[in-house]
Amino acid sequence: MSSPRSFRFTLEDGVGVITLDRPKTLNSLTFEVYGELRDFLPTLSERRDVRALVLTGEGRAFCSGGDREAIIAELFGRDAQGLLEFTRMTGALIRNLRRVRRPVVAAVHGVAVGAGAVIALASDVRIVAQSARFGFIFPQVGLCGADMGAAYLLPRVVGLGRASELLFTGELIGADEAYRIGLANKVVPDGEALSAAMAFARRLAQGPAFAHAMTKQMIEDEHDMTLDSAIEAEAQAQAICMMHPDFKAAYEAAVAKRPPRFEGAPEPKP
Repeated sequence: MSSPRSFRFTLEDGVGVITLDRPKTLNSLTFEVYGELRDFLPTLSERRDVRALVLTGEGRAFCSGGDREAIIAELFGRDAQGLLEFTRMTGALIRNLRRVRRPVVAAVHGVAVGAGAVIALASDVRIVAQSARFGFIFPQVGLCGADMGAAYLLPRVVGLGRASELLFTGELIGADEAYRIGLANKVVPDGEALSAAMAFARRLAQGPAFAHAMTKQMIEDEHDMTLDSAIEAEAQAQAICMMHPDFKAAYEAAVAKRPPRFEGAPEPKP
C-alpha cells in the first residue's frame, strides 16, 4: 500500500510505533485517518520485524476523536446507507487493531476521547500520563455510548457497572481514576508516557513472539468459551508452543544461566 499520510510509522528495536499526526486538531480523526489505519493495521501481523506495537499521538493529545468539521458536519448529508458505511468503517479499525497478532501498547497523554478513547481501550496495555483524560463522549453529541466496540470491550476491562456509567454519561475521567478502575495499567509523570510505553514494548519485543501471538489469540477467543472449552483450547495452544524452537531456546538458556534469545528477537542493547 502507499505510505500513510495521516499518521507516522517507525520501527525501532522490534517495536513499531504509530503516531497520529494531526496535532493542530489534537489528532482528531477524519475519513482518511480511519481508512488508512483500518487498512494499515493488518499489514503488521505479516511483518516478522514488528514484534510489538505502540500507539501514540503527536503534540498535546493522544486523540480527540472524530473531527467535528471534517466528519460530523459531513455526516448530516448522508442517507442511512452512507451512515452505516461510515460506522462500519470505524468499527473495522477497532476490529483490525484487536486482530494485530502483536502486543499493542497505547501511550496516552492529554485527551483520549470518543474514538480516541476506544482506540486506547482496544490496545492490550495502556501507559498513561498523569494529566491524561479519557471520555467515551458519544452521548454528549446525541449518540449511543456503544460505538466501535466500546460496549463489548469496556465492561471486560472495568466491569459492567462502571462501564455502564461511563457509556451512559460520557463523563471524562483523569489518569488516577482510570488507573483505579483498571482502564490504565500504569500512570507516569507528564512527558514520560511514550518512553515508558517504549520500554515496556521493547521488553515484549525481546520475548517469544510466537507465544505472545498465541497468548493474544487465547485472550480474544476465550471470551465466549466455557471453562472446560477454555482449558482444552489452552492445552492445545500450549502443546503447539512446546513444539516451537523458542521453548527449547528458553530451556537451554536457563541451563546455561544466560538470558534466552528467542527466534527473530532483535539484539539486546548493552
